[in-house]
Amino acid sequence: MKNTALTQTHEALGAKMVPFAGYNMPVSYEGINVEHETVRKGVGVFDVSHMGEFLIEGPKALDLIQKVSSNDASKLTLGKAQYSCLPNETGGIVDDLIVYRIKEETYLLVVNASNIEKDWAHISKYNEEIGATMRNISDEFSLLAIQGPKAVEAMQSLTSVDLASIKFYNFVVGDFAGIDNVIISATGYTGSGGFEIYCKNSEVQQVWDKVFEAGAAYDIKPIGLAARDTLRLEMGYCLYGNDIDDSTSPFEAGLGWITKFTKDFVNSEALAKIKAHAPERKLIGFELDERGIPRQGYDIVDGQGKTIGIVTSGTMSPSLGKGIGLGYVPSVFAEAGSKIHIQIRKNAVPATIVKPPFYRG
Repeated sequence: MKNTALTQTHEALGAKMVPFAGYNMPVSYEGINVEHETVRKGVGVFDVSHMGEFLIEGPKALDLIQKVSSNDASKLTLGKAQYSCLPNETGGIVDDLIVYRIKEETYLLVVNASNIEKDWAHISKYNEEIGATMRNISDEFSLLAIQGPKAVEAMQSLTSVDLASIKFYNFVVGDFAGIDNVIISATGYTGSGGFEIYCKNSEVQQVWDKVFEAGAAYDIKPIGLAARDTLRLEMGYCLYGNDIDDSTSPFEAGLGWITKFTKDFVNSEALAKIKAHAPERKLIGFELDERGIPRQGYDIVDGQGKTIGIVTSGTMSPSLGKGIGLGYVPSVFAEAGSKIHIQIRKNAVPATIVKPPFYRG
C-alpha cells in the first residue's frame, strides 16, 4: 500500500483511512454530509496525490498525444488544459485524463491512480514508432484540490497570481504558498469552483499548512474521497471503473464531445462507425421519485419488472436530499423525462431520467 506525502497529516487529523487504487487514502474526517456541504458553500481541501502524472516532451510530443487521445490536442495553447480519453482497440476506454500544455513541446497528462501502469504501457506501445520523450513523474508529485465558492478569496493571499482570472480548464505556473513553479489549475471535479495545486512531494506539507492558515478565517476543512464522490456525482461527472471502462465507448458514455475525428487516433475508424449508427445503449442520469439509495450494480428495470440496465454510480445526494445515479440502458429507454425503476433489494423504486448535472448551484 502506497502513502501520499501527507498520510501522517491525515492520520493526525483523525481521518478514516481506506485502501484506494493501491494508496492509503482519507475517505472522511468529520462525515460525508458535513464535508460535502463545506465544498458546496465554503472551501475544502482534498489530497488527491494518488493521481498519475506523465510528462510527454520533445518535437514528437503532440504526435503521440494526438495518436492515443480522442480529443484534438492541437487546439491547446500554453496555459490551457483539455479533458480527453484514451480509446482502446476494441471500442472502449483505457482511461479518461486531462492534458495540459506546459511549454511549446511539453505536455502533462494527468491520469487515474488505478490506471497508472495500464496507461503507461498503452501509451508506450504507440510511442515505439513515434519517439516522443516520456517520463512517469507520478511518485514525485503531489496534488491538492482546493474546492468551493470561497476558494479564490481564501487563497489569494498565498500567491501573486490573480486566481479569479484563471478560467475553467486554464492554468498558470506561478508562486503559491512560498513555493515557485507550482501549477495552479482550474480543473476541479466538484462543480463548486476552486482550483488544483501540483507541487513536489517535498513541498506539499508547506503548501498544506499555509493553505489551512490562510483558510482559517473561511472555516476551511480537509475533505475525504467519500465527499469527492458525492460532489462529482451531483455534477454527472464520470468515474473511471464505474461509469466508463474498457467496455464502454465514448459515445455510450456521453463523451462524444471529447471525440474529434479531425485526426487519426487509436480505433478512430471503428468509433466513427459507432457515432454514425448511434450507440445501442447510453449512460443516463436519474433521480429517485421515492425514498431509497441507488448503488453501483443495482438493476434498472422497466414497468413490468424486466431488467433493462444497470446502475454504475449511485448515492443519496446531500445537496438535493434524494437518491441520484448514473447507469446504462438501451438507447430507446434513454429519453429525459422517461420513467424507470431501480431495483433496491425487493423494491422496484420509481425514478425519472434527467439530464445531468443534478446540482445546479
